[in-house]
Amino acid sequence: MTHSPLSILSQVDFNGDPLTDELLMKTFHQLMDEHGYVQMCNVPEDFDTVRFCRELGRFVPNYTGAVVGDVRPEPGMDDVYHAGNTRPLTPHSEGYDFAVLPPRYIALWCVTPASGPGGETTLADTRPWVEKLTAEERERFLTHEYDWKTTEGVQRLGLDLKTRHPVLEETDQGTIVRFSCNNLIRDDDDPAAELQRRWHDAFDREHVSIAYAERDMLVWDNWRLLHARNAFSDRSRHLRRIQIAA
Repeated sequence: MTHSPLSILSQVDFNGDPLTDELLMKTFHQLMDEHGYVQMCNVPEDFDTVRFCRELGRFVPNYTGAVVGDVRPEPGMDDVYHAGNTRPLTPHSEGYDFAVLPPRYIALWCVTPASGPGGETTLADTRPWVEKLTAEERERFLTHEYDWKTTEGVQRLGLDLKTRHPVLEETDQGTIVRFSCNNLIRDDDDPAAELQRRWHDAFDREHVSIAYAERDMLVWDNWRLLHARNAFSDRSRHLRRIQIAA
């Protein structure tokens, strides 16, 4: 089931005038705290997305080293699981394969939207799912370190990342959720297998679907929300991405 997003912020007011920087950031943080994501629409042509992201925290380079990454179909990537093609992506968090803390925020903005169906980013909040864990499950996922691997597409770039982390991690800035449907290494009878199935089912029921117009910007709390992507056919679809530390 697909739900429409609730956390939408217009960058211009009812008169068509841009919001002040102070009001834009205040409303942004109010919506982020409540929903864990913000979709910004009515973005003026001269809006400085990089400057806005810098206000949220320190930049974390993408896998290639580029701070501002491109998300679009890439040559030679159509046969692997990778953001750089037109295939769907399963629910996951970013940075589960990092040795350091994963990015706190992910920002995407649209250069060229996909024509035709598909290409939406989908999001779901893990906070209520974590609250439903039994005491035994919570203890398991806080204390047991799992092996994680990076995606086939990133491996093809020459980065064969392998790390060990728990699924849940408590920090003084909040709980980190690490999750992947296909890159968490576990035995078939491990409790993580049931968690993957349960959370994938919950994602399918509860996710919101973000369709992009040109210059739309989406930011979400990567410690809290899982994201995925619907397949699409228009290879001109082009987003840009910044990862932001806590």
